[in-house]
Amino acid sequence: MTDKFTIVRLAVEGDKFELLVKPDPALEYKLGKRADISSILVSDEIYSDANKGSRASTEKLMKHFKTADPTEVAKQIMARGELHLTTDQRRKMVEEKRKQIVAYIHQSFVDPKTHVPHPILRIEAAMEQARVSIDPHKRAEDQAKDVVDALRAILPLKSEISKLIVRVPPQYAGQSYSVIKSTGELKGEEWLADGSLKVTIEMNAGLRGTFIDRLGSVTKGTAEVKEG
Repeated sequence: MTDKFTIVRLAVEGDKFELLVKPDPALEYKLGKRADISSILVSDEIYSDANKGSRASTEKLMKHFKTADPTEVAKQIMARGELHLTTDQRRKMVEEKRKQIVAYIHQSFVDPKTHVPHPILRIEAAMEQARVSIDPHKRAEDQAKDVVDALRAILPLKSEISKLIVRVPPQYAGQSYSVIKSTGELKGEEWLADGSLKVTIEMNAGLRGTFIDRLGSVTKGTAEVKEG
């Protein structure tokens, strides 16, 4: 593997299939940011071992992919196979995933003593101290539980739910609804006689401040928010 090409591997019933691809375009394709598969291929050959130059047999292609067309096979390998990241790609993806996990913890957990989220820098420092390992391929939310478990010995964390009753004036009700729905779980909804919207919403306590700020921006400070 070099900075000019990398390998995508797929194993099916003990048979191995490999593609030679351009690293950055292939990653974009894998992430759904690029649609033209021909633009990512270094070669349209389907290999059983790319390092040795061994090509996959037509028989095995037909058996596992129901076609010997290299483009169609390549699409299936890209969809189901593992893209081997370059060192630089892995570093960037790990760093991006780390930021997502930190943001998730900041939004979802609070310090049980103060009932407010820990600062971002404190969470990052605790992760460094705990030597948390980040998987660049795994969703941030799916890794967060293990990360939180690793941090608890260093950083007190509590998942706390805030219940808020919100009333929005008629002229801002429509705009505010999407903000409300995207922040937490709607527990009650009532359209009042004057056209204003009254809702009861539950959310992670760490999101409370951000939610109030967003709602205040949309409603120009006219929304009423109180604890439920």
